[in-house]
Amino acid sequence: MSRIIVNGGKRLMGTIGVSGAKNVALKAMVAACLTDQEVIVKNVPLISDFMVMVEIIRELGGVVKIIDHTAHIHMKEFKKEKISLEEAAKIRTSAMFLSPLLARMDKAIIPNPGGCRIGARPIDRTIKGLEKMGYLVSYNSDDGFFYLKKESNFKNKEVVYKFEKSTHTGTETLIMISTLINGARITLENCAAEPEIDELINLLNQMGAKILRTKERTIVIQGVEKLTGTEFTIGPDRNEIVTLAIAAIITKGDVLVKGAQSVDLSPFIQRLELAGGGVEQGEEGVRFFYKGKLTCVDVQTSNYPGFMTDWQGPWAILMTQAKGVAQIHETVYENRFGYVGELKKMGANIDLFNPDIKDPEKIYNFNLSDNNPSYFHAIKIQGPTKLHNGVVEVSDLRAGATLVLAALSAVGESVIFGAEHLDRGYEKLEERLRTLGASIKRVRE
Repeated sequence: MSRIIVNGGKRLMGTIGVSGAKNVALKAMVAACLTDQEVIVKNVPLISDFMVMVEIIRELGGVVKIIDHTAHIHMKEFKKEKISLEEAAKIRTSAMFLSPLLARMDKAIIPNPGGCRIGARPIDRTIKGLEKMGYLVSYNSDDGFFYLKKESNFKNKEVVYKFEKSTHTGTETLIMISTLINGARITLENCAAEPEIDELINLLNQMGAKILRTKERTIVIQGVEKLTGTEFTIGPDRNEIVTLAIAAIITKGDVLVKGAQSVDLSPFIQRLELAGGGVEQGEEGVRFFYKGKLTCVDVQTSNYPGFMTDWQGPWAILMTQAKGVAQIHETVYENRFGYVGELKKMGANIDLFNPDIKDPEKIYNFNLSDNNPSYFHAIKIQGPTKLHNGVVEVSDLRAGATLVLAALSAVGESVIFGAEHLDRGYEKLEERLRTLGASIKRVRE
């Protein structure tokens, strides 16, 4: 256990780099297990979620060597087809190992996935796709494991599967298993369209896969007999860039984020400029700076190319420093405002509410069956508010970043418990913020 102590009110100034994208790095580790040859992945973030994936690969029989920020993965052969409950409970992405296990061993046993507690995050859309493709799937409620295998009469064929609603990990899981259904043509419709998925597709195609995004939300995979090793470099993490951008502006600072110009931040930058935040894009990176009073701007989270759900917590902090009333409507997850109570402890003027939605099935990406009358899907923020110090606790990764931002903006010393949640997605965040002038340190217990 650890806690972070922040003395707020320090202006952040300077230049900082960006880690490799978490949502690419974790999936690249799974993709590397689709071949019996070595795959080298560069610019990996050395975060705790990544290290969990490393341990799962080693447990399954693979070899992983990490030199600086480069991972060498070699899954010559699987020693087992079961993901342990202990490791898998830590991270939702563990469920994706069903793809290389099914592709190379024709069977897989995986637990119900874990990860951040920000909603039900079911894998039913993935399971339905696997069944459509010819796999047998059963769930044992006594032990909490899914049991998957090929049907005895499994034949290469043409399959068209349409996701009921967009799913990031579901899209990637079905892409990966499809690559090695030799001779089959798999068409996935209503797929997720995030740039991180296209990075995974690029990696798989480098390995010898035949994958093409024919439309924004349609992906066609022509199955091949085998994949080969390759070298691949991961691009910058969009979530980290947004966190650093808001940190600069709420502290009335000026920060150049190197490499930020190479990823699509347009849904964020458009709203940031509307709110009055300073943005200057150049060849080296993107400069984010405070240029005057901020104005409230509403956002509604949605799948790409919309405003990311991972950005809504940091955006809430920005809006506490803006004039007016801002609304944030969360449509991706059914329960993702766990940080609101903690922000209120620091003086934020925020109210939870449920907007009147005429067609919730169309608007909300989560399964309505997972909703609960006690959940709220939107907040109203009255600003500007001078945040004060507080003692708060992190409930999940993105809430952790949100509370760090609040503490950077607040007057006085704040203590943030549950800092290990931050390590799931940010590499040495407090050390890097100190290079920009933040007064922040970690205390380990």
